[in-house]
Amino acid sequence: EEKIASEVQTRLQSMTKTTRIKGFRQGKVPLKVIQKQYGTRVRQEVIGEVMQNSLYEAITQEKLQPATRPELEDFDTEQTEGLVFTAKIEVLPEITISPVEDLKIEKSVCNVSDDDIDKMIEIVRKQHRRPEAVEREAVEDDSLVIDFIGRIDGEAFEGGAAKDFSLELGAKRFIEGFEDGLIGARAGDKRVLKLKFPDEYGNKALAGKDTEFEVDVKTVNELVLPELDSELFATLGVTEGGLEEFRAEISKNMEREAEQAALTSVKESVMEKLYQANKIDLPASLVANEVTQLKTQYKSMLQQQGLSDSDISMGDESRFKEQAEKRVTLQLLVADIIKTNAIKVDPAKVRAKIEKAAVGYEDTSEVINWYYSDKNRLAEVEAMALEEEVIDWIIEKAQVIESELAFDALINKGQTEAP
Repeated sequence: EEKIASEVQTRLQSMTKTTRIKGFRQGKVPLKVIQKQYGTRVRQEVIGEVMQNSLYEAITQEKLQPATRPELEDFDTEQTEGLVFTAKIEVLPEITISPVEDLKIEKSVCNVSDDDIDKMIEIVRKQHRRPEAVEREAVEDDSLVIDFIGRIDGEAFEGGAAKDFSLELGAKRFIEGFEDGLIGARAGDKRVLKLKFPDEYGNKALAGKDTEFEVDVKTVNELVLPELDSELFATLGVTEGGLEEFRAEISKNMEREAEQAALTSVKESVMEKLYQANKIDLPASLVANEVTQLKTQYKSMLQQQGLSDSDISMGDESRFKEQAEKRVTLQLLVADIIKTNAIKVDPAKVRAKIEKAAVGYEDTSEVINWYYSDKNRLAEVEAMALEEEVIDWIIEKAQVIESELAFDALINKGQTEAP
């Protein structure tokens, strides 16, 4: 208490020189006036600092590792006989990682074949189809130009109407039944579609409700595949070499995509096997914080899709908790591996990641400087590079089982495994 009182007195005394109070000249305010007006606030500030310092000393002395910020409880700022307070501290668990040598990691290998290239050429052609108006009934894969308005209980709803909207039948961009309901339509037809929004629809104001769409079909377009000619080749930047160079460019792009998909897949395998082999008694506060973060990210994603707060449904709460527990577990395991094995981030790999991110920009040096000029941005890249170092370290020690996959299978596998 003497230490607190002395510090309070010192601060109040210094305030007499700088504080402006009506009726007194600056520097001439009596200490008693300062004490009466600011004494309680200054005392609380000093006590807060003393408590934080004492808490830090206790944590250091006891060699505790707090999981989150300690919570102060049961203290009275008016105590005069010493300062007594209670702090609630949730600590990180002790971690003993199972031998990584026992992990069986699945690693996919892909060799791009001529058949794979042929399939990709057809995909590229499909992406560059041109619409040609036809005087016939619409079939799947046709593109329609439509006006539509949706109603629930006779009332139009926000986001349920559009004019001159291009819709490819079979693309599944609308709720079930909408596109199927336009099969067989001709230009000039009007159709009424009685449908129902899915129970798990993202907009909770519409979820599970019956709806009626009035649709005017203005144009039926057949989507015509382009020829394998210089115009199509130019879409991939191929201006010389004809079909042979076009195939080579597609092959190069596919190999790059396959390499990235294989890296993503092996990372998923490493993390999943690491998680399954190591169960941890998680601090509830860390899980709660992660749940909050996941919900915020989910809400932000829906807002970017145009949904308002009142329309957003968070769905089943348990899925957030399950995902949060997995993420927190892996964060703790990776952090322990880094600490125990003194794994360091390689500046060269950080630089390589930044340079890769800068590819495609007009001024790559400006983008590179943009990353290095901000500590937070740079730290994000360093964290990704460090995680990759951990994955490489595990792969070196674990049992790696290679399996050859076709290009389509590898790409589809990555999409299936994505969270």
